[in-house]
Amino acid sequence: MVLAEPARQALLQVLAAAREQHFLGPGDVAAHVEHSLAFTALVTHPPSAAVDLGSGAGIPGLVLALVWPASSWVLLDANVRRTGFLRDAVESLGLAERVEVLAARAEVAGRDPARRAAADLVVARAFGPPAVVAECAAPLLRPGGAMVVAEPPGGAPERWSVEGLGLLGLAESGRMSEPVALVRLEQVGACPDRYPRRIGIPLKRPLF
Repeated sequence: MVLAEPARQALLQVLAAAREQHFLGPGDVAAHVEHSLAFTALVTHPPSAAVDLGSGAGIPGLVLALVWPASSWVLLDANVRRTGFLRDAVESLGLAERVEVLAARAEVAGRDPARRAAADLVVARAFGPPAVVAECAAPLLRPGGAMVVAEPPGGAPERWSVEGLGLLGLAESGRMSEPVALVRLEQVGACPDRYPRRIGIPLKRPLF
């Protein structure tokens, strides 16, 4: 999967600005784009509605929104400075009609009736430990939807407990290690109403 060159150049400018504001981690800016494009390898069908969990500088959400022009996105981040930057980025990339920036905790978004079980796809890169990602993402996914999560190099399958994922209606359904490490989890059943738990509890008392 590749980006058209004008979109790629505009995106690189946005990410360079994110780097200046310390919203983007180390490494070549173009490498962050390639890392984001790798997510497409584990997505069987382009989503209609998707969420980028802990979007930060818009990686991978902005990249994937450009790749899939028929998709609608929510870039979810609790940090007001980052979401302010993201709103400007969405405008500059011409994505305002189909990309929403939401300044909120994931635990709160997952309790919102308008957002619960509404997404076909959730993506996450450096959002948190596996149990936190799973508990915060599962309530946003409709049954049959999937999440794709970036893993550390050599990420071991046992990081994602079969039993723990089952509590959330999730099951692992794919994995890749090259060119980047990613795992795909499918929402095989509805996430139980008791999840997500209160703000901070998924991290303080992880399910696995």
